[in-house]
This record gives sequence, C-alpha cells and structure tokens, in this order.
Amino acid sequence: MSSNTEISTPSVISSEEFLRHWQGHRHLTRRVIEAFPEKELFSFSIGGMRTPSQLAHELLAIAAPGLNEIVNGRTEKLQEHDNHATTKTALLARWDEATDQINEYWKTLPLTRFHEEILAFGQYPGSVISSLLYFVDNEIHHRGQMYVYLRALNIEPPAFWDRP
Repeated sequence: MSSNTEISTPSVISSEEFLRHWQGHRHLTRRVIEAFPEKELFSFSIGGMRTPSQLAHELLAIAAPGLNEIVNGRTEKLQEHDNHATTKTALLARWDEATDQINEYWKTLPLTRFHEEILAFGQYPGSVISSLLYFVDNEIHHRGQMYVYLRALNIEPPAFWDRP
C-alpha cells in the first residue's frame, strides 16, 4: 500500500458518479419528506427523537454549507438551529435550493482535493472525502428515522432502493 495520498485517477468511483450517488440519496430523502402530512412533518416524534422537519433542517445545515466550505475555504459554524422553514412547501423549496447549490459547488471541486485534510465547520477533523461520505451517511441515517416515523403513521414510505 502506498503512503502517497494524492490520487490522480479514481480507481473505484469518479467524482461525477459520487455526485450522482449523493443526489440520488437527496432525491429519495426529498420524496420521504414529501410523504409526511404537513402537521406530522413538524410535530411527530417517537421516544423523544427530533421531528422529521428538525432532521431535515440538520441535513440542510450540513450538505450545501459543508460543500461550500470545502470548495471556498471559508469556515462557518454549523447552523442547524437557524432559519427553519415552517411549512412543507418552504422546506422542500430549501431542499431544492440546496440541491442546486451542491451541483454548482461540485463543479469547482477538483479530484486532487479529496484527500486534503480539513476541519469541517471549524470543528470536525478529517479529509474532504471523509466529510463528503459523512454528509451522505448522516442523510441516510436520518432518512431511516423518517422511515420509522412514516411507518408509525401508517404511511408507506418510498422504496429505499428507488434512487435515480
């Protein structure tokens, strides 16, 4: 195994494939958010866990702002408790806006930066790729919580494998 961390050519997945994978998850999470009735999106909880909208707001605070920080190098504090949308329509609009921002930021992220060490949100050490993987993993985790909520509400969630 080489100690060289710079990768000039991906051996498993390209940058474009990673973005497509991430956006597939975002598309599915959006469909899960859409499946909630308005009231339950902002009020339903099991066992003291956060509401679906609170989970979605955390995801909004991480994905586009985190990628913006990576590509522009401007560290900002994680803002998961600020500027919450108060309707499903507004939340979905913010989701779509963040999706577009991710697509734009991604265009400026060279593959050579993926192994660069960073301090995400000024407090989480790791590499660019480990941060990006965390963004996706965190979304999958919270979407799983939303699936449990939907099932508890007797609502059939979208198929978890149905990602474009």
